[in-house]
Amino acid sequence: MATNSPNRTVRSIAIVGGGLGGLSAAAHLVSSGHKITIFETDSHLGGKSSQFTSGGYTIDAGPSVLTMLPIIDTIFAALGEKTSEHLDLVKLDTLYKANFASGNDPYGEGSLSVRANHDDMVAEIRSVAGAKDADAFVRFSKYLKDLYDAEFNQFIDRNFDSLFDFLAPISPTLKLLKLGAFKKLNSIVSSYFSDERLVKLFSFQSLYAGVSPFEALGIYAVITYMDTIAGVYFPKGGMAQLPIAIGKVLADKGVAIRTKTKVTSILRSNGMSGSVTGVQLEDGSRESFDVVISNAEAAITYKQLLGQSSPPRKIARSEYSPSALLMLMGTKSRPTAEVAHHNIFFGDSWKDAFVELIDEGRQMTNASTLVTIPSFSDPQLAKDNGAALYCLEPVPNLGGKIDWKNQRQNAVENFKASLRSAKILSDDPSDIEVEKIIDPLDWKAMGMEMGTPFSISHRFFQSGPFRPANNDKRVPGLFFASASTTPGVGVPMVLVSGRLAAERVRTYLGDR
Repeated sequence: MATNSPNRTVRSIAIVGGGLGGLSAAAHLVSSGHKITIFETDSHLGGKSSQFTSGGYTIDAGPSVLTMLPIIDTIFAALGEKTSEHLDLVKLDTLYKANFASGNDPYGEGSLSVRANHDDMVAEIRSVAGAKDADAFVRFSKYLKDLYDAEFNQFIDRNFDSLFDFLAPISPTLKLLKLGAFKKLNSIVSSYFSDERLVKLFSFQSLYAGVSPFEALGIYAVITYMDTIAGVYFPKGGMAQLPIAIGKVLADKGVAIRTKTKVTSILRSNGMSGSVTGVQLEDGSRESFDVVISNAEAAITYKQLLGQSSPPRKIARSEYSPSALLMLMGTKSRPTAEVAHHNIFFGDSWKDAFVELIDEGRQMTNASTLVTIPSFSDPQLAKDNGAALYCLEPVPNLGGKIDWKNQRQNAVENFKASLRSAKILSDDPSDIEVEKIIDPLDWKAMGMEMGTPFSISHRFFQSGPFRPANNDKRVPGLFFASASTTPGVGVPMVLVSGRLAAERVRTYLGDR
């Protein structure tokens, strides 16, 4: 075999799936000098981070919120590049515009803008909720920073081989205990703010992790830190520009990228057992590889690519996050409401809504929804004076009680009615020029277990060392880089998952 140095053998690495986790893994392995091939079923890279383009409108069809720019910087740095050379990033001054309902009025309890500048945010809270809660935000911001500093390196940005790794070194764990990070998130946020609107605003982020703020532990306030404190960005051209940019640099660095190429099986040395030896493609051809990194959901990897009727116990018994009803629309007119790039509409029912969604598997009576308007920051994404709209309502995953074949249309019409009430949509149905609806059945068809793009939820015993690992000692040479494994869900976490998988591969191949 060829070598790239006197002491290192060049090995071949297959990455199954060109989503953000797979791309991140490739980026962090380029410097190793090994031969890397990315196989992607679709015609484009990005996985969940795709786009809907039609009739002069371009709308992201996956993640819509970009945070934690330093993590993205590490991807390009691993490739010897700078983020600014490949992405035109807009830092949002208003991170979110939060609107609070009362009865049928989506603005009945007023609105509040979450500002990027700390002093501006303090002033905003003072004007809306009073001086006491404005002062509380100063203390809460410090709490979030302290939490992040104690948590990120120790519990997120590392691989775990045992529970002992979770506890050692002990000082970060003790700091988390001191911070009360294992108390309920809602109670922690409530201890700072008296205005219930602020409690909602700074705790709803736990839903990204698939957990109610009334059940989530305080450690999940780190998600609040990632947007409220670290800032929110938007790449000109849409979120899909991130995987596009990474893919271009990878190709320039010699990574083979094969789109429209579906991997149907991961091959092993003894049929259904033994170490990884390569992959089989949809056309029946087989290609040899020393290592395979799966960017697919862990459950899908075991059931479809390894041919195991039942995944490992930890994966088979996992609880999944709620799903989303996503409506992508291009409208001839812009919203008449005062809007920002990201807009949250909080329903007036709060705790009961989470019970309906997560515990009972029913659609929320008073749903809290996200409306992102990418054309607000990049007018070229919409036609003429129109708007590109990304509208998301949390709904139960396919383990819930909704029959999406028969109830989809009713759910869509109800969602549109709420958007008309909020003055996001016009009362004239013909104002919608293009639209694409994605429900849990559609997410399932795209390879997402239980029909949710948010994967395995982050209940405590499905996080950190308790989450499905990114390697399996019973399948030497196989590694995982996806939201369903370490460290978890969300663009920053998935990018970290790629780096952690690359670290595993380097160790396996004797590079470190």
